[in-house]
Amino acid sequence: MPEAPANDTASEYVVVDKSKIALEFIENVTTNADEVQKKVLGEILSRSSHVEYLQRYDLKGRVDRETFKKIIPVITYEDLQPDINRIANGDTSPILCGQPISEFLTSSGTSAGERKIMPTIEEELNRRSLLYSLLMPVMNEYVPGLDKGKGMYFLFIKSEAKTLSGLVARPVLTSYYKSSHFKNRPYDPYTNYTSPNETILCPDSYQSMYSQLLCGLYQNKEVLRVGAVFASGFIRAIRFLEKHWTSLCNDIRNGTIDSQITDPSVREAVLAILKPNSKLADFIQEECSKDSWKGIITRLWPNTKYIDVIVTGTMSQYIPTLNYYSNGLPLVCTMYASSECYFGLNLQPLCDPSEVSYTLIPTMAYFEFLPAHRNNGVSTKPKSLTEKERKELVDLVDVKLGQEYELIVTTYAGLYRYRVGDVLRVTGFKNKAPQFSFVCRKNVVLSIDSDKTDEVELQNAVINAVNHLVPFDSSLVEYTSYADTSTIPGHYVLYWELRHDGTTPIPPSVFEDCCLTMEESLNSVYRQGRVSDKSIGPLEIKIVESGTFDKLMDYAISRGASINQYKTPRCVKFQPIVELMNSRVVESYFSPKCPKWIVGLQQWRNQN
Repeated sequence: MPEAPANDTASEYVVVDKSKIALEFIENVTTNADEVQKKVLGEILSRSSHVEYLQRYDLKGRVDRETFKKIIPVITYEDLQPDINRIANGDTSPILCGQPISEFLTSSGTSAGERKIMPTIEEELNRRSLLYSLLMPVMNEYVPGLDKGKGMYFLFIKSEAKTLSGLVARPVLTSYYKSSHFKNRPYDPYTNYTSPNETILCPDSYQSMYSQLLCGLYQNKEVLRVGAVFASGFIRAIRFLEKHWTSLCNDIRNGTIDSQITDPSVREAVLAILKPNSKLADFIQEECSKDSWKGIITRLWPNTKYIDVIVTGTMSQYIPTLNYYSNGLPLVCTMYASSECYFGLNLQPLCDPSEVSYTLIPTMAYFEFLPAHRNNGVSTKPKSLTEKERKELVDLVDVKLGQEYELIVTTYAGLYRYRVGDVLRVTGFKNKAPQFSFVCRKNVVLSIDSDKTDEVELQNAVINAVNHLVPFDSSLVEYTSYADTSTIPGHYVLYWELRHDGTTPIPPSVFEDCCLTMEESLNSVYRQGRVSDKSIGPLEIKIVESGTFDKLMDYAISRGASINQYKTPRCVKFQPIVELMNSRVVESYFSPKCPKWIVGLQQWRNQN
């Protein structure tokens, strides 16, 4: 297997040499993709040959692909959950992995309303660091000179919990930011950020955002690239600036930090950078005082070359807003990763967002692909596969151009033939390694930030909410939904068509109760976004005129839908349909307060 680029611990960083090694590594593993994949699977199976999970299927230490595919089943999280819970509850025997489980990574996907928890091992931090180390050498091929300035990235940690085993459970990026790989990273001009580590690691989201913006504004001439993980997070930072620029200007003018920033380590780190600068404060005040904020990013950070955010999948809804604030700066999606595994990177980072493709790096895990079948944008593959469907699975180098597949991974951390839930389309090849565009998350109908709400969950939330209408002899005729990102933060919109047989009008407070009940019924990731992260706005119910959903069906049929097969979509995205629904709204109501949410994971929070 080609050797991965080593972490450079030397005090003098040689950019050209390290970039050359990184690019050679990509060339090698993509040229020899199948050989690398075969070796990866062999390594995973040989290291974990004694674990209970593999012995359960009588693998008997065999490491060849043919035997592995024949006897190891394709699984979902629900299949694996009993084993994961055993580990989380303190069973230290080798159940899934031959190496000790170091922590759990919480997924933004949910199971029964709770975050999924993925076991991981210490070694996985090296793989994540490897993928990060490849990003900037690729980027520098397209935008040279990035080592001459800084990146202004808005990075945040999120809440974590401890399982009964004592192992921590937290989001994958929180795990990485809190690791020595990030905190004690050697000097690297490509990871030279305007935000001190202390501001990123501050658990208070307001203090973290304020202090990171303050440092980014103060160093505005040094900033060559800006970004966040998701497009929604970057836009929240700009909207935060809109609200708080006067306080930020005051701090820059006086070399101080606002009294609301109480974290001692944050104050110390920021004040070590900040010095009074009235000229800069005047400049920021002048720009922020203008009537229009169009192009505010290039106005305040004039040397910015691109915005580094995820704008694929549901994040594509934020592209117009990003273009407005940046005057059309390139939107760069650099990598593809999840809690289960880090997958690959974008080798053509300056492409249009609609053309983003990721090259899966064959050393990260063993990859398989299940041909996908979608209906109205939703994957329809059942949870369990038939023998015929299992035989349809193909290896990394055997996928076909233009075909859509569901991604399946076998990882070093103990996932075997695990269905990630992402649907990908093959767009091309880098040597022997395929390149994929992200199509959708399987079964997800609504998403604003890191939340993912599927059709079943949405249906249950609606059922719970409409109970409030029963005393008024009202019932729900039909409904659909929409992720509205015209507001920041974005929010869920439900379009309800009602039948009202009673004589008593329904008070507005009842509809507000319906909104809140829906929010209380949604998963913990959604509720955290509402309560803690402030990344999701209050849910809205729009009451539409009688006959609206008939009009919706007529519109669909006029565009070629079959009247016999037509089914009301549970989520609408096509703008003419959204406009049709909005044109028939007669009343609108918002959730009056935040839903309940408690830090930690449901099954362990009472024990901590």
